[in-house]
Amino acid sequence: MAVIHRTTIKPTKLELLTTWLPTRPWYRDGAGEPQLAKAGGFRLDDPEGEVGIEFMVVTDTSGPEPTTYLVPMTYRGAPLDGAEHALVGTMEHGVLGQRWVYDGFHDQVLNTELLALIEGRVRAQAQSTTDTPNLDVTRSYTGEGRIATGSTTATTDNNEGTEVATPHGATLHVHRVLRPAADDSPLPPQGATGHVAGAWDLPDGTRAQGLFATLRPGPQA
Repeated sequence: MAVIHRTTIKPTKLELLTTWLPTRPWYRDGAGEPQLAKAGGFRLDDPEGEVGIEFMVVTDTSGPEPTTYLVPMTYRGAPLDGAEHALVGTMEHGVLGQRWVYDGFHDQVLNTELLALIEGRVRAQAQSTTDTPNLDVTRSYTGEGRIATGSTTATTDNNEGTEVATPHGATLHVHRVLRPAADDSPLPPQGATGHVAGAWDLPDGTRAQGLFATLRPGPQA
């Protein structure tokens, strides 16, 4: 169970993301430096209790229209070997000390727990409250067998989002730019075998729901 500490963080997560987001291929250019605000998200627990796992939703209001992004991150007490390219930055946590912040889809701990969430073997947790489920997060899985065993084989960013390949041939499509679902009913697209959806705050004070990730099967043997 992750413990949420009420303490200072320097630089803040939003300050780190202000520099990092414009380097991503799926970032929609605004008018100058991003103007970010936290809009929602959830956490997952690392069974080993070593890695913080947060799915943060942020809204950038620097452009003509607000754009909302899904930014999953992991927080570690030491650098992750071989993941220098995925480093968002470092910060000083008032309780835990120096923390290395990574783009979460390049961290196997996050990928494993996200697939377990899709299967229904773990529950999404509230972003800022210890040991409290986040009931806004929904998921489904209609495939056969477990998908969360072994390591993911590749993570690729493109103009639309991030794709994470699994050892069994399935691909996790991550929606980095979030869009509200029609009638607030985020359902997986045809052909998908699983999904995760959630809610976030809009700049006008209302709430939206939409897809965060969809799982598609690999080629049939």
